Amino acid sequence: MVHKWNITIPELTGDEERRAYVYLPESYDMDESRHYPVLYMFDGHNVFFDEDATYGKCWGMKEYMDYTETEVIIAAVECNHSPDNGRLSEYSPFNFSDPKFGRFTGRGKITMDWMVHTFKKEIDSNFRTLPDRAHTYIAGSSMGGLMSLYAVLQYNRWFSRAAALSPSLWVAPGRLEYLINHARLGPNTIVYMDYGSQEIFFHANMEQQFAKVTSLLLRRRIFLESRIVPGGNHCEASWEKQIPFFMNTLLYEP
Repeated sequence: MVHKWNITIPELTGDEERRAYVYLPESYDMDESRHYPVLYMFDGHNVFFDEDATYGKCWGMKEYMDYTETEVIIAAVECNHSPDNGRLSEYSPFNFSDPKFGRFTGRGKITMDWMVHTFKKEIDSNFRTLPDRAHTYIAGSSMGGLMSLYAVLQYNRWFSRAAALSPSLWVAPGRLEYLINHARLGPNTIVYMDYGSQEIFFHANMEQQFAKVTSLLLRRRIFLESRIVPGGNHCEASWEKQIPFFMNTLLYEP
């Protein structure tokens, strides 16, 4: 079951509405004493429904969760669709310049502050969650993948596990490397990170940057699954195929 409603993020877009989504496991209404882990996801409009997805193809998370009977709540929020690249700004933790996109002011910290101090509180208040760090995860792709890495590093007090699919590691790589090296990490931090073999050369030096980020995460003793996906590309259809891999990592119990 997926609930959908409109919200505002005053800190980012004032009174402009965007959609929020919450997936509840099929068992949710059967046992009112049960509480669930929560997976937060970026680009919520692409997560559940083809009719809401930017390019007409979603991740198919509802179908996967129902079919596998995975006992996790998913909370997701639509991105900023502003034609002046509002999504890039909201989903970048850092200021950056790019020959294709120009110069951007990263508002990722504002996005994450809202997520942990407003949205997470709303989800925990209205649904039977396990609100502690150990049961709170985050995932996204592309710029959302970069934000997932940022969240599990900078906001490790709230998130213990992250899945970063095709993360935009080309955005301010030096700033990301500094964050990995200096982030205050709690125990049992887990990261899933992948990149498609068909997209690895979309940006200069991405192969080397992916390897470097992998190495730095391992040096911080983060439990890491890092993959180059054979034939993988930069699209929802490809990311959908990775769901079993990243969900297995997020939910792995030693």
